[in-house]
Amino acid sequence: MKIVLVLCVTLITLQAQTKQLLVVTTKNWSTPIGTLQRYERFDTSWQKVGNAIPVKLGRNGLGWGIGLHEVPKDAQIIKKEGDGKAPAGIFKLKQAFGYAPFNIAYPYEVYTETDHCVDDVNSKYYNKIVDSTQINVDYNSKEHMKFPKDYYKYGIVVNHNHIDEKGAQKGAGSCIFIHIKSVPTAGCTVMDENQVQTLLRWLDPEAEPLLIQGTEYVVKKLWKTLK
Repeated sequence: MKIVLVLCVTLITLQAQTKQLLVVTTKNWSTPIGTLQRYERFDTSWQKVGNAIPVKLGRNGLGWGIGLHEVPKDAQIIKKEGDGKAPAGIFKLKQAFGYAPFNIAYPYEVYTETDHCVDDVNSKYYNKIVDSTQINVDYNSKEHMKFPKDYYKYGIVVNHNHIDEKGAQKGAGSCIFIHIKSVPTAGCTVMDENQVQTLLRWLDPEAEPLLIQGTEYVVKKLWKTLK
């Protein structure tokens, strides 16, 4: 009950603050292919920005994630660690990131090979990005935030499965990003490098941007909570 109340209050606040949306839509729950459309709010109406961007998602499609939305009681497909699904729902965006400095207004972190995103459910750092040289490493599984391929050359952290001071729910999915790649993923939303750069230059921290992601039916229902 407490979590639902917090989500409702958060959404009411965001209704007044959010001026930018990234809306990712798929045809069904199992497809790894979708489109991303940017929107900006002017007065009381939302207007499209630019053309729709083709994206790839989790190789096994979508599952309800943990974010600012309330998961339907009859939901059949729930995001879990290692299921190859991208999270459906409404999510805040955290920092952008990359391999080198990038001059943009949105908060941006430069990561190195020693920065890890922890996907070990038994770690106290589960679903966090940490500098492995500054902590006592207690995990056996992680993602390097910089490696020889360009997948994380530019990206954005999606605030999935981390909605309060208690941190992540163990096993509900971790390390969800928007980043560069041309094929379906383990759960991230991906596109070409130029398209990621376009998003990074467009995002305005004062606009409190959100990601809405789901099937066509789900997106329509979720969007109503922000109108």
